[in-house]
Amino acid sequence: MQISFHTDAFNSAYWNFERCLKWAEANDVHFIECGVIDGVSWIHGLGYQPHVALYEDPLLLRRKMENYGVRFSQIDAAYPLSGRDGPLYGVPYVLKAIPWAKHAGCPRIATTDGLHQPPGISDEEAMALMKRSYEQIIEVAEAYEITINIEVHGYFTTNPDRLAEMLEFCQSPFLRMNLDTGNSFIAGRDPVEFCRRFREKINHVHVKDVSSSLAAAVRGQETGIAVSHCAIGDGVNAENIRQVLMILRDYGYNGPLSMECEGQGGPMIERSLRWLRATLQELGIPEEKSVP
Repeated sequence: MQISFHTDAFNSAYWNFERCLKWAEANDVHFIECGVIDGVSWIHGLGYQPHVALYEDPLLLRRKMENYGVRFSQIDAAYPLSGRDGPLYGVPYVLKAIPWAKHAGCPRIATTDGLHQPPGISDEEAMALMKRSYEQIIEVAEAYEITINIEVHGYFTTNPDRLAEMLEFCQSPFLRMNLDTGNSFIAGRDPVEFCRRFREKINHVHVKDVSSSLAAAVRGQETGIAVSHCAIGDGVNAENIRQVLMILRDYGYNGPLSMECEGQGGPMIERSLRWLRATLQELGIPEEKSVP
């Protein structure tokens, strides 16, 4: 399996993307995930945000990343598709990200629903809306051979029965799933059962632990965690993560494991990295470091 990390870890440190590449190189990590920005913002333009704007040339960025020995595991274009504005903002965002990802050498794009029940429309209307959106997205994704992952992150996607319906929106090998161990847990679900049920569809994994205090305060009331302020292995979700890794190992999964946690400018995500590497070794899972 491939160890990756989401640059959200360095939001609070106000790092730019290249500084994240330097961290990856220093810690022998060869895969990275980040959000993409459709437009400009002052905080990104001044170098205080670790995500990438779609106006940046993807081929030049790919060349820069290769100099650090790093490639994308996934880019995040996850504007919620479940609300009324999903077709207006979310679909064009993903469609613009697809050719960019192809040129950047990125094989996957993360998408998702909203955190809450969409106001003003029924659940069935929202599902029909998302189905039409994914049909449009997958038509383009197939042409570029980019996998569109549905991330477990919101009102519909943390409900396993609804997620199963969403994964059948299109009969395409390019519609898959991003399992998130932390979001499934904080929503009151069992990440291990999530993994077991959907193991054939999993194409990318967010490895996220949850602190005991956060779990006690909001588990079963929220559907997603913006950034987990808990090192992987230090929280109440650690054993679930270990079991998820065992299921993935036994099924033959060989894709990315993307760490999602607060980085504290390095120390917390480095503790997470040590735990994840030690756990992979304990479970007999080789770490793939080669970058095509």
